[in-house]
Amino acid sequence: MKNIVLFGPPGAGKGTQAEIIKQEYDLFHISTGDVFRFNIKNNTNLGLLAKGFMDKGELVPDQITIDMLSDVVEKNSHVNGFIFDGFPRTQSQAHALDSLLENFNTSISGMIALEVDDEILINRLLERGKDSGRADDSNREIIENRISEYYNKTAILKTYYQRKNCYYGVNGVGEIDEITSRIIDVMSKI
Repeated sequence: MKNIVLFGPPGAGKGTQAEIIKQEYDLFHISTGDVFRFNIKNNTNLGLLAKGFMDKGELVPDQITIDMLSDVVEKNSHVNGFIFDGFPRTQSQAHALDSLLENFNTSISGMIALEVDDEILINRLLERGKDSGRADDSNREIIENRISEYYNKTAILKTYYQRKNCYYGVNGVGEIDEITSRIIDVMSKI
């Protein structure tokens, strides 16, 4: 079973590449945002708990997030592996994910981090903002803040996965198929 943490700053191409990797390796893509939306929309107990925190502008506690992910992993334990997109974001979440996967007799195979120069990210997001209408992709200052937050809060995860010898930085600049080829090269080593 291959379990991948797909990582990268906003605009790095995670969503695009996750969809390709999912198809190429028959993996199950878990986007934390999608899991939250599903649980909230369906008024699950966990969704109601999460919504209570979100409505107050607070972060959803790690345990609620892990419980939601655990439910998804358990319901899909027959798959070839998982792509975790948007999780973990902190070292404590990485430990919790390790524990969760241990319950299913598996572990993280690798963290693939798409690496892209900040100015390229900013331009990508501004372009995406023109098409998507997303406010957070239309303002350079907001984009710069999002990128800064990403680096400030997630740098520790790079170190965490490097210590476990499963961190793989991938150049995220170029045509989509060029980037995919680089990821497939890394996947062959995992």
